[in-house]
Amino acid sequence: MNYFITGGTGFIGHHLIGELLQKKKKAIIYVLVRRDSKKKFEAQKRDWGTSAKRVIPITGDLTRPMLGIPAKKRRELEGEVGNMFHLAAVYDLLADAESQMRVNVDGTHNAVKFAENIEAKRFHHMSSIAAAGLYPGIFREDMFEEAHGLDNPYFRTKHESEAMVRRECHVPWRIYRPGIVVGHSETGVIDKIDGPYYFFKLIQKMRKLMPAWMPTLGIEGGRINIVPVDYVVSAMIHIAHKPKLDGMCFHLTDPKPKRIGEVLNLFASAAHAPQMTMRIDARLFNYIPAAIKQGLRMLPPIRRISNQIMKDLGLPPDMMKFVNYPTKFDNRETERALRGSGITVPRIDDYAWRLWDYWERNLDPELFIDRSLRGHVRRKVVVVTGASSGIGHATAVMMARAGAKVVLVARGEDKLAETLDEIKTAHGKAWSCPCDISDLDACDKLIDQIVEDHGAIDILVNNAGRSIRRSISLSCDRFHDFERTMQLNYFGSLRLILRALPEMMKRKKGQVINISSIGVLSNSPRFSAYVASKAALDAFSRCASAEYSDTGISFTTINMPLVRTPMIAPTKMYENVPTITPDEAAEFVKQAVIYKPQRIATRLGIFAQTLHAVAPKIAEIIMNSAFRMFPDSSAALGVSEDQQQASQEQIAFASLMRGIHW
Repeated sequence: MNYFITGGTGFIGHHLIGELLQKKKKAIIYVLVRRDSKKKFEAQKRDWGTSAKRVIPITGDLTRPMLGIPAKKRRELEGEVGNMFHLAAVYDLLADAESQMRVNVDGTHNAVKFAENIEAKRFHHMSSIAAAGLYPGIFREDMFEEAHGLDNPYFRTKHESEAMVRRECHVPWRIYRPGIVVGHSETGVIDKIDGPYYFFKLIQKMRKLMPAWMPTLGIEGGRINIVPVDYVVSAMIHIAHKPKLDGMCFHLTDPKPKRIGEVLNLFASAAHAPQMTMRIDARLFNYIPAAIKQGLRMLPPIRRISNQIMKDLGLPPDMMKFVNYPTKFDNRETERALRGSGITVPRIDDYAWRLWDYWERNLDPELFIDRSLRGHVRRKVVVVTGASSGIGHATAVMMARAGAKVVLVARGEDKLAETLDEIKTAHGKAWSCPCDISDLDACDKLIDQIVEDHGAIDILVNNAGRSIRRSISLSCDRFHDFERTMQLNYFGSLRLILRALPEMMKRKKGQVINISSIGVLSNSPRFSAYVASKAALDAFSRCASAEYSDTGISFTTINMPLVRTPMIAPTKMYENVPTITPDEAAEFVKQAVIYKPQRIATRLGIFAQTLHAVAPKIAEIIMNSAFRMFPDSSAALGVSEDQQQASQEQIAFASLMRGIHW
């Protein structure tokens, strides 16, 4: 007995062919293969070994009459096919209604007519529990017309395709409704993200944020019927070859499905992520009037926030509609047909770890993100201010090595020329543009010249800055310190941004990266002028992010820890406290370019900000203690003698508060 299979290059189809080859040693298996799937089919043949020679590809198209198979080939197949398995379908809640109708419904009609034309002995239709819609209660295998809640295109087309078989197929037929099909229970193998896999990114994020022992809040939800692909294939093959079962439907489902909250905790355990100890019954949300929920969803801000949250978590926009899934599936006919075969549904508790392990090693979307700097800046125009030394120099060299066209900006022409020579010696592309950023008119001319010479600015790195370490009590008669710091750190950077934004808007893309300070988060004493200027730039960036969020232009603030640069050289005490190198600081810029977050900060910086928000008095006492522990510099005091070396107490405190300016 030979076989004909549609959807043979799909996930279930691939496993079905493999098992048929093992169990039916002499059978020929004909597989419908679209022209653009031939390479995939050839790659899959390697899994079948020497038995692959019994798998014959038939070029065709499910959406065409008679599957697009020529009459001559159909005549050759007449009487040769015992069982035709129709698996091909769109298994995707996110697919558009038109494509689902064309494949699921029209494709099933074409498959039925083809089976009749070649005089197949039996037609096996792979349906889905989705054919029941959102039926409230127990859905039996002999139920069909009772389906309810078929608004979703996937549910509707799966129901209509099954109706097509029931009403039009003159070949003896059998229908199979599997639950949500996941990876192989023994290997974890699967070829796409679907069903519970959508929640894996959320679990992974929780693992990164919190320790495994921390209890968290989750949702209980309805019962989710999950079955591994190996069970589906084994059960279907066994039932397909049993006599006297024509005209029947079989639920390939778990008779004891778990609730969504329980399933998520199984995967959280497999991922060593926090358990959702306290779970809210999602049915509580049903008490909110539908009109209110619909009205809220219609509000643009609510809709955009909701979509962004779902995107960040890797969840489909409509996923939450199915949290309270109301249907339970009776599978007594399936159990009766499988009795004595030894084929049973594996417990998800036993193989959940395999599914997680395979996903994290092979399907995690982050595995396919281009994390190379070259992939993000190659041939792009990157403007770096303060490029003659320190962070700016390291950033410019790094960008040039990655293939960017780097525009170097700084006041000192000689040192700028040294950076330019270093880049060109390494065969990078760079241009020197001397400019005093504190001169606002010069800022305008700089941006205009860069746009004229290079056509655009893709990334603007505002790094040029001035720092003054002096207590407020010594600054009461030095208002000019605040003016000149603000002029360069805030107004100069702001002028560059405002001049560059119109060109970025025309192109609907661009990024502004502002090098700020951990002092903005920790409120470092003795740096009131510096921190205030950086805080102003931070505040502007937050406002700009809100205004330009939907334009393709992003703003990133880097609250940089203490970096060993010429800017901190006058403070001799810093020679003995922990700092990072300019090259390490440039890595922060690299992360900003690749991931485009709104903020990059160290854990200590975030902790300092949180402490100030939650317990401001405690944060104040800590900073005051540091203020008293670390004296003003000789320059700030107006004396010429050398500054004393840092004491052991100061070094210990600075090590504890690594990266904060003192």
